[in-house]
Amino acid sequence: MWHVIQWVRSLVFIVQMYLMMVIVAVGFLPITLFSRKWVFHTIHLYCAWVRWTASWMVGLKSEIRGEVPQDEVIIAAKHQSFFDIILIASVIPRPKYIMKKQLRWAPIIGYYAKRVNCVAVDRGKRGAAIKQMVAEVNSGRSQPGQLVIFPQGTRVAAGAEKPYKIGTGVLYKETGQTVVPAATNVGVFWKRHGIMRYPGTAVVEFLPRIEPGKKIKDFMGEMEDVIETRSNALMEDAGFDLETGKRKFLEN
Repeated sequence: MWHVIQWVRSLVFIVQMYLMMVIVAVGFLPITLFSRKWVFHTIHLYCAWVRWTASWMVGLKSEIRGEVPQDEVIIAAKHQSFFDIILIASVIPRPKYIMKKQLRWAPIIGYYAKRVNCVAVDRGKRGAAIKQMVAEVNSGRSQPGQLVIFPQGTRVAAGAEKPYKIGTGVLYKETGQTVVPAATNVGVFWKRHGIMRYPGTAVVEFLPRIEPGKKIKDFMGEMEDVIETRSNALMEDAGFDLETGKRKFLEN
């Protein structure tokens, strides 16, 4: 019976979440056309709304740990669901993302992505995509912000394994920017697909910075190790069994 009630609550939450996306995006559209500052205000407002409604509608609280980057850095984040995007964007001052090219033409998302200087790449052409990322990141430096990239290239289910792509290492070397790794456990509560949202505490944790100057191979090894180690620890703390891929208990 609990699962039925939670599923209904989750459905209501999802519907209102996307409805509010439209209301907020369209409502603030006129002022965002003239002020980039208000673009970020709008994004922060929407993300705060999602976090707040998740906390009481489905019992999914959220927490940010570690030092939140305020300067111009690359954030290399573990990506498990839409919720880790929301959590990161809710706290960094000027978020911009490496995103798949198709999203550039998506209603609402495409407009705001362009306004914050997101970098759209064709993931199907690996070599060209890496060159494009470097070129667009370098050319966009006149608009400072925190560039978020998902080193595994896509959402990865909690407990699943997927190799880290070289693109983050190339960006690290070619831009000369500091990289801030970020771990998460959100996939335990908010899966990549499906309606069900589980109660508990979803965490995004910003980890110690990796400063410029390392060889790409060394950087990639260090980044993957710290992200995976800390993400696994966060998932285990949330009651997730890494061997079976299932939760050991449900928080009430």
